[in-house]
Amino acid sequence: MTLTPDVIDPTPAAPPRTGGAARVSPVGALLLRLHFYAGILVAPFLVLAAVTGLLYTATPQLDAMLYGDKLTVAASDAAVLPLAQQIDRARRAHPQGDLAAVQPGAGEQSTKVVFALPELGDKQHTVYVDPYTGAVKGTLTTWWGSTPATTWLDDLHRNLHLGDLGRHYSEFAASWLWVLTLGGLVLWWRRRRTLRRMFAADLSAGKGVRRTRGWHAATGVWITIGLLVLSATGLTWSRYAGGNFEAALDALDAHRPQLSTTLDAAPGGAHHAEAGAGAAPLDPAQADTVLAVARRGGLTGPVEITPPEQPGAAWTVAGIDNTWPVGLDRVAVDPATARVVARSDFADWPLLAQLSKLGVQAHMGVLFGVVNQILLAALAAGLLCVILWGYRMWWQRRPTRAGRRAPVGAAPARGAWQRLPGWAIAAGVPLVVALGWAMPLLGIPLAAFLVADALAGALVRRRRAAASPTAG
Repeated sequence: MTLTPDVIDPTPAAPPRTGGAARVSPVGALLLRLHFYAGILVAPFLVLAAVTGLLYTATPQLDAMLYGDKLTVAASDAAVLPLAQQIDRARRAHPQGDLAAVQPGAGEQSTKVVFALPELGDKQHTVYVDPYTGAVKGTLTTWWGSTPATTWLDDLHRNLHLGDLGRHYSEFAASWLWVLTLGGLVLWWRRRRTLRRMFAADLSAGKGVRRTRGWHAATGVWITIGLLVLSATGLTWSRYAGGNFEAALDALDAHRPQLSTTLDAAPGGAHHAEAGAGAAPLDPAQADTVLAVARRGGLTGPVEITPPEQPGAAWTVAGIDNTWPVGLDRVAVDPATARVVARSDFADWPLLAQLSKLGVQAHMGVLFGVVNQILLAALAAGLLCVILWGYRMWWQRRPTRAGRRAPVGAAPARGAWQRLPGWAIAAGVPLVVALGWAMPLLGIPLAAFLVADALAGALVRRRRAAASPTAG
């Protein structure tokens, strides 16, 4: 966000409009200028995030339209086939790869049999099987269970299909979204002064910047909570801020607990000795035993069954119901003894791990089902309106008198932060440094803005002093 003096303010700063109000404080002036420039420069990234996020909210319906013949089956009163038989049907249709997971179908949902192949990297081949007839419905290349369409839209939202380079766009937008939101909230409060008036636009204003500002600010107030949630949850899986968040979870021991799949040896060390001596082939029939044990252990709803990664380890059964109330409990099952050997319930996760998981699911539009999708769509539309009105205000404030050089909106007065009290600057410097460490794509541009703002202000003052009739 490095700015040249001409870009910062191509016209002389207009005197503050008091309208009978008290003189704008240095803090208010700094917030106004920061909100102005951050809004103009960050808004294009927010537009991309809002539009791609809006597209992503429709992925459940898109999946049903594109892949309904594979994802769903005709509901039947017949009993489902044993998992071993369904896995065998999937293996016949897809003989390559190692069995990675199974999601048993029920109702109108197909059974998903997932195979991992080295050449696919972090993607898999998922074979869809009718749980009542065993008929193979088809195969898709999936990413952590997501269909190709959902994967494509997810990648578009996260990085615009540009890899790590593209991730900078979404992290930049998420890093500045909360600053713009809270800064705008403070600026609007300074004008309205009552909570009730903050939620309403100034409809008494005629055409012009005042009316536009009312719609811009009031709409922003209505969507404040949603924007803050999107900003916080988006940062948790970003490249730099997300890495620091993970480090903080490590330091606080606040990650989701690991589920042990280690099997203790029986007396005399005979238990699973054959597996330790030589890798026995995976028996798909064990999936039925494992599922039955997990159901007896209290896991209800949709689950994913994962075979052991190495011989002599337990199978894992994990709840995958991400809608509220979530079903995310996990158990490790020893098929040889048909018992649960380890357990991790969502209720026992650290609070930060729970909030992080729920926040991510809300961000993805699945936590509250269709209601979540509607809220996210309304939030994205509201954000786009706020941005549109923000740019309109910039245009409406453009100088129109003869002799003024600015073709578009004039910026607020520069150098406001230099009028802050010494103690505020002393406290602000370490704050900016801390932000630069925790959220580099916020802290570094913020520091660049403050430095550029100070240099531009000093340069303009020098020009004015040189042009003054009394100079020299």
